[in-house]
Amino acid sequence: MFLEPHFKSQRSGWIEVVCGSMFSGKTEELIRRLRRAKIANQKVQIFKPAVDTRYDEEKIVSHNANYIDSIPVEHSKTLIGLSEGFDVVGVDEAQFFDLGLPLICEELATKGIRVIVAGLDMDYTGKPFGPMPHLLSVAEYITKVHAICQHCGNLATHSYRKINESGKVLLGEKESYEARCRTCYNMGNILDLRSDNQKEIDESEGTLF
Repeated sequence: MFLEPHFKSQRSGWIEVVCGSMFSGKTEELIRRLRRAKIANQKVQIFKPAVDTRYDEEKIVSHNANYIDSIPVEHSKTLIGLSEGFDVVGVDEAQFFDLGLPLICEELATKGIRVIVAGLDMDYTGKPFGPMPHLLSVAEYITKVHAICQHCGNLATHSYRKINESGKVLLGEKESYEARCRTCYNMGNILDLRSDNQKEIDESEGTLF
């Protein structure tokens, strides 16, 4: 479990990144850290990309239905003005932000603010996603969380898109994506066909009783 750094002398800002595949608990971990900061009476400001309206237009909501209030923003440069006077700044779904986000996060950290960022490190094609590679290179602390592969039970690192849609940004949940390990991800829709065949077998066997 991540434990917050402690500085006895002057205040120091830094960047933390929580990354992983879909359904790995990134937002859950972000909310946990932000709530701990609030319990410590630190001033916390939280942002999300305006495009992410899956669960709520303003709140950050995890897959487990935990939530925390946030401010939806269109562009990363907005974060500077809205972060004045705060000790901790949280950013969810960072992969959907523009490529200027890492520089904004560095500017906030230089001002002495603790910046906590959560996002997908890879898109559905297995490629680095948006500003996440840059953020990972400049962050002081990185936590990679894992889901469980829905086919073999190993640790999942990839987000597999189940529907035939080629757009890089596609908001969706379990109806559109599933978490897979590297091996199962590379097997592609072969596993989907196997799953469909197994369902048909199970259903046909069930009719015999």
